[in-house]
Amino acid sequence: MTDIPDLIQHAGKPGFVMTVQDLNVLLSEQAQPHLELMAQAAATLTRQRFGHTMRLFIPLYLSNLCANDCTYCGFSMSNRIRRTTLSMQALEAECQALKTLGFDAILLVAGEHERQVGMPYFRQALTVVKRYFSHIALEVQPLSQADYAELRRYGLAAVYVYQETYQPEAYARHHIRGKKTDMSWRLQTPDRACAAGVDKIGLGVLLGLADWRADALACARHLRYLQRTYWRTRFALAFPRLRPCAGGIESQHLVNDRTLTQLICAFRLFEPNLEISLSTREPAALRDHLMLLGITHMSAGSRTQPGGYADQTIALEQFATSDPRNARDMATVLDKHGLEPVWTDWHQVFA
Repeated sequence: MTDIPDLIQHAGKPGFVMTVQDLNVLLSEQAQPHLELMAQAAATLTRQRFGHTMRLFIPLYLSNLCANDCTYCGFSMSNRIRRTTLSMQALEAECQALKTLGFDAILLVAGEHERQVGMPYFRQALTVVKRYFSHIALEVQPLSQADYAELRRYGLAAVYVYQETYQPEAYARHHIRGKKTDMSWRLQTPDRACAAGVDKIGLGVLLGLADWRADALACARHLRYLQRTYWRTRFALAFPRLRPCAGGIESQHLVNDRTLTQLICAFRLFEPNLEISLSTREPAALRDHLMLLGITHMSAGSRTQPGGYADQTIALEQFATSDPRNARDMATVLDKHGLEPVWTDWHQVFA
């Protein structure tokens, strides 16, 4: 049997590369009594590799149109909600509202609707957004390699594509209609983005759809493959938990706070240089705790509906958030915890 404290102590040491089998040990029930030791080691590695900083970003929702039916998403095509797509004038207003808050890193998010929110729309949107933000990330439907290469010329720096679940039966159960039912097309998206030269790829699973350990280990294997194949690319990871939404399911695979903490600490030990983000899906008290352990990127003041920053009366949410604190509040909290808020991720002047 693996000596778990010894494995934890070796994490991050020169010459030691943790395997997926080692990660499996750290994610096991046998490792739970050692969570405090894992947390201490994760906190130390995070500060060593990333300093006393926390990068802040914010999602900007472009559209809630969607051509997919997914059991867990408020944007699903079968949900009877008011649909909207930001005009370029409305997008400019959103950018101005966010810029006044101090953000310089933006994550553009949209439901998956290629016909109305596809490449022609993305070209226009990135042209507007590039005038305001130094770092632009995209979380939309999977695109082709040629599309990603083209959007790089419009300022695209990162692509986030969460597999949701790596388990085929669960994937089919939760993705009912639309192009998102094609699991392979989604699974191969990071390859296409990497081959197109995108600087950073974000991976992750939606905790609550299936067995969390199986998904975490599959995600780790996917990460290792991508790191070996596309060694010039940076990688990031997130483990969002299922949240209430219009028409959404109740999870049969709940992940509690302690388990989420174990998962984040284990991945920090598994890959000390990995960027790990935490969104406002999670409650404030838990975020304040996890920011000191393995987290490197946090969102703040998120609105999960198109137009929600310039007009906060709009109610077209993709899912409910748990941490209502705005950017200034988060900056104050970070400062109290000895962390410096960093408002951008990367600047093209260094390219």
